[in-house]
Amino acid sequence: MGSVSVQGAVKRYGALEVLHQINLDVDEGEFVVLVGPSGCGKSTLLRMIAGLEAITSGTISIGSTVVNDLPPKERNIAMVFQNYALYPHMKVRDNMAFSLRQARRPKEEIRTLVDRASKILDLDALLDRLPKALSGGQRQRVAMGRAIVRDPSVFLFDEPLSNLDAKLRVAMRAEIKSLHQRLKTTTVYVTHDQIEAMTLADRIVVMRDGHMEQIGSPLELYDTPANIFVATFIGSPSMNLIEGTIDVSEQGPAFRMADGYLWPLPVGVQVGSGDRVTYGVRPENLQITETGTPATVEVVEPTGAETHVLLRTSNAQLVAIDRNRLDIHPGDTVHISPDVQKDHLFDTKTGLRLVPTALQ
Repeated sequence: MGSVSVQGAVKRYGALEVLHQINLDVDEGEFVVLVGPSGCGKSTLLRMIAGLEAITSGTISIGSTVVNDLPPKERNIAMVFQNYALYPHMKVRDNMAFSLRQARRPKEEIRTLVDRASKILDLDALLDRLPKALSGGQRQRVAMGRAIVRDPSVFLFDEPLSNLDAKLRVAMRAEIKSLHQRLKTTTVYVTHDQIEAMTLADRIVVMRDGHMEQIGSPLELYDTPANIFVATFIGSPSMNLIEGTIDVSEQGPAFRMADGYLWPLPVGVQVGSGDRVTYGVRPENLQITETGTPATVEVVEPTGAETHVLLRTSNAQLVAIDRNRLDIHPGDTVHISPDVQKDHLFDTKTGLRLVPTALQ
């Protein structure tokens, strides 16, 4: 296994800088996911680690070796691509063995490594098939097997599940996680799907416009997002956001919506009267209650285990998730209130989360 260290990495195409001073350390055996919208630079960073893109400035190390000037084949990495990249004229066995044959490894060793990988990925019955005779999930397993046989220091995954249907993505996600738990190989994984990021990662790197917005465990990012972008990108459905101001009365400070309704503030946040802020509450923490702020029901989505309700107040559209099977309908008026223990407050101007004093 090998660690990965990216220090001060910059990538430019001519005058256009697409990655800005990236610093990232991936420990041995760790599973790190790079996530963000299209064009944020996550795949470019992965390709720089792989050696498929040259680094403009900074350093990239795998283990103790700086690999800036090493070609991909000398970095001891294995990459799994979005489009599988299998040789269509080769059987599964030959696709998996190809890199080993190129390296002139002994035939018996190749056979042993391919057999081991095929057992791990349940490919034994497919070894004599051509890629065209395989399903999308089977092709992706072959691509993973081809990576495993090389016994690399680092696995690199570039959106490997984006071509699969929803049900198969869930199954393959579980396979990738199980594979990592067995092999313990250092892994850097790129996706635009935050559900993949949440379920697979030891740590998530959220990227936007070539910058790293926040790094942390999935639950750290979910519970304590650094800013509005992370708050809305991590979590599905997204966090509800309402703009308003701080109101200070004899009862203490509160959040005032544009329609005048007041909501309690997160405990310990230091704010002043009249400050413009954005209130954040996740759908599962927005409660439908007997009293509170009135809201009009626009859409009701029963999912079985829970009910998703799209609501409209005078100045915001919100989503609430309730564990009960609610007897409400579009056009009904209900009342809502946030769970004050789990709400968030952001500076509207900067987008940064206002951190309770005890946490600073």
